[in-house]
Amino acid sequence: MRLRALLDTDALGLRLLGGEDELDRTVRGVMTTDLRDPSRYLSGGELVLTGLAWRRDASDSEPFVRILASAGVTALAAGEAELGPIPEDLVAACARHRLPLFAVNESVAFATITEHVVRQVSGERAGDLAAVVDRHRRMMTSGPAGGGPDVVLDLLGSDLDLRAWVLSPAGRLIAGSPNAEPGLPSVVCAALAGEHLAAVRTGRRGPYRVAVGGTTYSLFPIRSSGRGTGAAGAAGTTGAPGSRDVRETVLSDWLLAVEADAGDWPAERLDLLEGVTQLISVERDRRDAARTVRRRLAQEVLELVQTGAAPGEIAARLRVAAPVLLPGLGAAPHWQVVVARVEWDGGEIEGGAVAQALLEEILVDPLSSGPEPSDRIAVAHTGDEAIALVPLPAVSSEHDGSEAGLHADTLLAAVRDPLSAGLDDDGRLTLGVSASVHSAEGLRGALEEARHARRVAAARAGRVCAAGHQELASHVLLLPFVPDDVRRAFTARLLDPLRDYDRRHRAELIPTLEAFLDCDGSWTRCAARLHLHVNTLRYRVGRIEQLTSRDLSRLEDKLDFFLALRMS
Repeated sequence: MRLRALLDTDALGLRLLGGEDELDRTVRGVMTTDLRDPSRYLSGGELVLTGLAWRRDASDSEPFVRILASAGVTALAAGEAELGPIPEDLVAACARHRLPLFAVNESVAFATITEHVVRQVSGERAGDLAAVVDRHRRMMTSGPAGGGPDVVLDLLGSDLDLRAWVLSPAGRLIAGSPNAEPGLPSVVCAALAGEHLAAVRTGRRGPYRVAVGGTTYSLFPIRSSGRGTGAAGAAGTTGAPGSRDVRETVLSDWLLAVEADAGDWPAERLDLLEGVTQLISVERDRRDAARTVRRRLAQEVLELVQTGAAPGEIAARLRVAAPVLLPGLGAAPHWQVVVARVEWDGGEIEGGAVAQALLEEILVDPLSSGPEPSDRIAVAHTGDEAIALVPLPAVSSEHDGSEAGLHADTLLAAVRDPLSAGLDDDGRLTLGVSASVHSAEGLRGALEEARHARRVAAARAGRVCAAGHQELASHVLLLPFVPDDVRRAFTARLLDPLRDYDRRHRAELIPTLEAFLDCDGSWTRCAARLHLHVNTLRYRVGRIEQLTSRDLSRLEDKLDFFLALRMS
């Protein structure tokens, strides 16, 4: 029961003295005490009743209230029968600790309040237990086949007053119960997904309790039942991982986020939520199976492209694919190719299936919700690589399409943090994006362009990296293809003397070199950036030239230093 219900019950004679914003707190029990320190008798969630016999002077209120707040007490109710009006020092202490405070009218016995709370809480628990079987029956008959996650979440809201959401591992909102309005902000979705993935990777048992933005959530893994056709999931139930390596599923399984602390829930309620995750898992598998046609189309088109089929044959296959991926579009679309790889240390786990599932999430408009938007994306996979064929509406004649479609620098912005948590310290996701093309002849080049861009991304530091076609016209295209031993020898020859000098003399020759090149060799701009006198800058640059036998006034030497810094 909630504090608000107690306040609205006139027979209890309660008057609110502070904590109006906390009236939705849940009361799980009641305790009467006049001990100065009752902490050993508190378990959290209680309404504490007191006659104030523990209070000798104003200084006693602060430690008493602090003890209650630390123990997780829901509220304090002080009687007026013995000492009269509630002391102001107690009101102030409760306000500081955000502990709701009630005054109990002298005509109402504590036994009356205790009996009412015990009766209400016991009745709610009995109702929970009695309704479990009925809820399971209703969810099984009206769940996945009759509306998917939304129907199941609706039952959670109407029967248990729980606000809940289904999220993808990338933090996309897939479904939310009707009483969960307003929906979760995207930043909260990303934070919850990251917390979930980090907990899964550390082997914690679900549900996972997390606090985001001052709100407590319980996160329940939604494990695949293994009947879908996408990334294979580990069979199992909430909190009971399957026998397969967690890395095969951690980046593809959905999660259920409930706005509640499930830490003190009875086993029956946890069992009910486990059933909910199983029902949503069935829905996930059903929608995965519905993607079979789109995945097959992508596979057929890409096989034709890679085997050098005639453009006419590829174009015919594209004409079949376009109405499926963009129904009602009318005009032939433009296309982009996105290539992704998920790689784990050791190389014993193929990441292609997980990369396929990730692309089907990442390539959806982040402002959209629900699984349906991903129905317009066709992704195939082989080994560690997944390839997406992304249709784009044909651009108008005054545009050449160069700026249309997906951009690598923004594609992973919203999902980088949660996915990095799932990759932990032994996995990487790298992604490359091609330019848009408008014909079958351009698809082969787009595929190679996306693969080259992915290699550029792979040469960068970080767990989640992307590169786009725009970067392939730059010198950075060459760097990923320089053999490792050549890269090490080149950078060591130029930079090791400077690093050794910095280490011995606590100098800053490497940062000075980077700033000098970044300022295009401008002495005044570089000195201003480093907050140095120009003469000090000239001394440092002279020392760099002396240690490396190079001349920073020569273009060739500047370029060598620039490439060495980029490859280091």
